[in-house]
Amino acid sequence: MTPLKTLFLNPPSFEKFDGGASSRWPATREIESYWYPVWLTYPAGMLEGSRLVDAPPHHISWPEVVTILKDYEFLVLFTSTMGWDGDQRMAEVIKQTYPNIKISFVGPPVTTSPDKALNECPAIDFICRREFDFSVVEYANGKPLNEILGISYKDASGVIQHNPDRPQVTPEQLDEMPWATEIYHRDLDVTKYNVPFLLHPFVSLYSTRGCPAQCTFCLWPQTLSGHAWRKRSTDDVAAEMAQAKKLFPHVKEFFFDDDTFNIQKARTIELCEKLAPLGLTWSCTSRVTTDYDTLKAMKDAGCRLLIVGYESGDPQILKNIKKGATVQRALDFQRDCHKLGLVVHGDFILGLPGETKESIRNTIEFAKQLDCETIQVSIAHAFPGTEFFDYAKQNGFITNEAYNDDKGHQMAHIEYPGLPVEYVMEMVHKFYDEYFFRPKAAFRVIWQAIVHRDVPRLYTEAKSFMKLRSQRNKASRAAREANALKAQESVSMNA
Repeated sequence: MTPLKTLFLNPPSFEKFDGGASSRWPATREIESYWYPVWLTYPAGMLEGSRLVDAPPHHISWPEVVTILKDYEFLVLFTSTMGWDGDQRMAEVIKQTYPNIKISFVGPPVTTSPDKALNECPAIDFICRREFDFSVVEYANGKPLNEILGISYKDASGVIQHNPDRPQVTPEQLDEMPWATEIYHRDLDVTKYNVPFLLHPFVSLYSTRGCPAQCTFCLWPQTLSGHAWRKRSTDDVAAEMAQAKKLFPHVKEFFFDDDTFNIQKARTIELCEKLAPLGLTWSCTSRVTTDYDTLKAMKDAGCRLLIVGYESGDPQILKNIKKGATVQRALDFQRDCHKLGLVVHGDFILGLPGETKESIRNTIEFAKQLDCETIQVSIAHAFPGTEFFDYAKQNGFITNEAYNDDKGHQMAHIEYPGLPVEYVMEMVHKFYDEYFFRPKAAFRVIWQAIVHRDVPRLYTEAKSFMKLRSQRNKASRAAREANALKAQESVSMNA
């Protein structure tokens, strides 16, 4: 039996929006950035005649998507919290245009709120909760909805049915799945993907799934991949990398986008032994608990850069978010990276539980002490389905349900006593200013751009960031003035 002709879609959204498929922090970036839709590649590779469309980096519009769909029978759309409203509206348009097409939504929002999704969007035929690889493949191959694990749908009477959960994908199944890089080569233009701190062009992939860490704010383990850490065999990963080197001779860097790539020392060293002969430049995510010997094995095998979630420089906040790390351990880890010549991109978040003006200052000083090559400063977002969301909602800290402005940029939506949202927004830019306008940091960024022949890209990114910075500063001033006016009116009324 020939499967339904299936289109896998990371949908169009806000301009420069990196919100679905493999972005853990859906938003329009300060600097235009796109991650690969890794999640969609696996089922796409298992269905003959399928196609993967990653609309944002390829600048494919909704009208173009609708035109493409004329040749397909089944649409699998990866939706995001911020993109949900637009995605469901377009699903209705698609259903009106092609009444016989079947539509499935996958991703965090439909995992956490399946009833809401099915009730708000009648165009959806079913949704997949959590890992969706085999659920959509089974449907495309003709399996009845009532027999597919891990899905929710409305039956003929309009009653929502939640089938039993699907067991998580096993390590053995991960090895049997098609390689993500093969689907990139078939369907995507890798030159369209840009992340400022990675060499361009780059290609990203997973070597594991799941994350045993318990960080309260992290979206993926709590909504999609789960906390069970499952690893592909090192032979399978090395074989994919060897083939990818041949498929993409122009690619400068490969990136392991795992939640916790190097959490297990023995496995990391074993994989490094198999990567070393390939002569690749690669980078990955890392936890600060990684020891010197593991880092050295990675460096010797061609590792160039690590993305590290430091989050905060305040010890109590690290405890509040269950980070499983300490300030001192982070400093020791960074010292080891400097010693080995590993580049570090440090991630920080302002507005986590327990945040105060003092803790923000602690984090800024902590970041300067770490002295990472590059940093990213984000505003804390409490996504539905996370422990952080439950905490913020129960305590009345969520000021509104708007996670973003009308262009998809992150906006502060959590306010603690004594910490106004506009102050957090202002401190994001102060953080960047204090960090990158240090002579040492500024020189390092420029020098790396010269070394890697990326000066034009650096210029474009700097212009983009400064434009957004100006817009956010205006928004912060407007909010501050509005709050001052409200306070003045309140005083007048009580006088």
